[in-house]
Amino acid sequence: MVDDRGQWTDVSAEADLTTNTSGAAAGSPSDRIDTSVAHPARRYNYWLGGKDNFQADRESGDTMAAAFPTIRTAALENRRFLQRAVGFLTREAGIRQFLDIGTGIPTANNTHEVAQAIAPESRVVYVDNDPIVLAHARALLSSSPRGATAYIDADLRDPERILAHPELSRIIDLSRPVALMLVAVLHFVPDDEDPYALVRQLLDVLPAGSYLAASHATHDYLPPAVAEQARAAAKGGGPHGVINLRSRDEFTRFFVDLDVAEPGITSVAEWRAESEPQPRPSVADVSMYGGVARLP
Repeated sequence: MVDDRGQWTDVSAEADLTTNTSGAAAGSPSDRIDTSVAHPARRYNYWLGGKDNFQADRESGDTMAAAFPTIRTAALENRRFLQRAVGFLTREAGIRQFLDIGTGIPTANNTHEVAQAIAPESRVVYVDNDPIVLAHARALLSSSPRGATAYIDADLRDPERILAHPELSRIIDLSRPVALMLVAVLHFVPDDEDPYALVRQLLDVLPAGSYLAASHATHDYLPPAVAEQARAAAKGGGPHGVINLRSRDEFTRFFVDLDVAEPGITSVAEWRAESEPQPRPSVADVSMYGGVARLP
């Protein structure tokens, strides 16, 4: 896994995956693993220096890095935003329940680790659609004795499956505030699949006092030619690996009717980053917005 400095260390032997000649990993749900097509979670893992990726992921990651050379910096800063957001939600907002969709392959300081270090009774449900992430679920499920975690094998595009899943109701009490974490996942949903409606469907089941924490890649700071190169390069990740860059105004639409916490919608490199190493990366090098907001 990746430590706070972005250095890689092994997760554990149980996380190893053995592939057969057809490219499928041993064990269920192996039939869904296609190592010939890049997957966003594995590509992200590659940028962070991880080992849980395949040739297609590395080729796609390198192609995107050629178009956007600071992509690894962006990945690291996005991860640090997640950790600061969870810290804020737990310590200052008093949140004890988290629904983290688009979890990705575990790294250091996952959502439950950050939350339970502050409030050991915190409860977290992780959701991801990559079967390789499922293979790492045991690392995610190492909860503190007072808290609880669970993993749901599902897709953000299917909120009905997430909300009806028995693991969600087992871990999370939807009558009490929940933090919905959508970190670096919304930009994989194109406009024709209406990501705004998907987010609203999830928020509509949460009670007042819940929160939305999200981050999203943007083209606002990129020259048009670079933004187009990045879009084209991302197509190597298959139909659900394409990154749909959005403007600040477009990202802000996800927070309509919510009370946005200070410092508002800003670069993930700047969001409550006073304690991070200085100087901070430029907003152009990161090209990703983040924000946290409360349901009134």
